[in-house]
Amino acid sequence: MRSIEKLSELTELVNGRQDLYLRHSGGPESDADGASRDYESGLELPGLSVVPLQAPRWWSRPLEDWIARQIRKYAHLAEKGDDRHAWVLSGEPCDFGPDHEPLIADFEPVAALSDDLLKEAEERYHERFEVGRDSLQ
Repeated sequence: MRSIEKLSELTELVNGRQDLYLRHSGGPESDADGASRDYESGLELPGLSVVPLQAPRWWSRPLEDWIARQIRKYAHLAEKGDDRHAWVLSGEPCDFGPDHEPLIADFEPVAALSDDLLKEAEERYHERFEVGRDSLQ
């Protein structure tokens, strides 16, 4: 699987595509069974939990901002110190998980995200967003 080194390269790949998603896991080999688990209920989900990379229609800011935000949304999963890393896959949603995230049953690995790209996304996220702000503020 190829590695994407820059946020601009990932943005170019995502632009105009609706079938690209981000996942933080051990990678395609460890996800070969194609199922995630709802840890609160103990139920196996009918696909892999993923994060959409294409911005919704209402998004009027640059696509790079959306992608940086999506990368950071679940970055804590890859920062636990285990073998999880960020990678991109393509597929069609088969259902939704407990947090209303898309679930992908049949996927194709696309690329791994480099540490440099992850750092660039983190910097952009903190520069361009009010990180941690919620509706009560």
